[in-house]
Amino acid sequence: MAAQRDKILACACELYLETGLSGFSMRKLAKSVGVTAPALYRHYDGKEEVLADVVREAYHAYQGYVYRALQAPTPIERFFQAGEGYLDFALEHPRWYKIMFSGPERLGMKELPDDIEAMGLGVHQFWIDRVRECMQVGILKEADPLQTSLTMWAHAHGMVLLYQQGIFPMDREEFQSLFEQSGARMMSGFATPSFAAQLEKLYIQDQTAPQA
Repeated sequence: MAAQRDKILACACELYLETGLSGFSMRKLAKSVGVTAPALYRHYDGKEEVLADVVREAYHAYQGYVYRALQAPTPIERFFQAGEGYLDFALEHPRWYKIMFSGPERLGMKELPDDIEAMGLGVHQFWIDRVRECMQVGILKEADPLQTSLTMWAHAHGMVLLYQQGIFPMDREEFQSLFEQSGARMMSGFATPSFAAQLEKLYIQDQTAPQA
């Protein structure tokens, strides 16, 4: 039962990303899974319910990647480990990453189910908390944690999408280095002077120094 569900969700994610909502149907999904449409309806009432379960599964995995940062002992370690988890999830599960941020209307729903909405809000608050505690210990300048976290996420999300769309023709290791360097440049604008100097030394200066 669990294996069949996993196959249905994997095929549903693939079909949606290939065809969009207009090309997604239970008949096409059943064909992709290798079952009859009636057999598929024994698991799900319709395509919206299937797609909601895909998003639900994606969020569960995403939470595991970023929430592990809570085990780190200091604010800055939690911040960076959360960022590493975010990037790892995006690169290891690109299809889940894309469908998570599709928005309910693009999935044929007026709104996401309450449990998925709660997971999204929880992760959103998690990022705000990481920024707020870095401000409280003098790593980031005092500002609105919400607005700062949104700017940081927009930068990270944009970088990931450009990479996934092939705009950055490079391998994963090269992209991770680019992601870190670009993130450090962006963060230096939010950092206190002492932390900005650390970012410059760790991520920017060493990468841009001329080669002997």
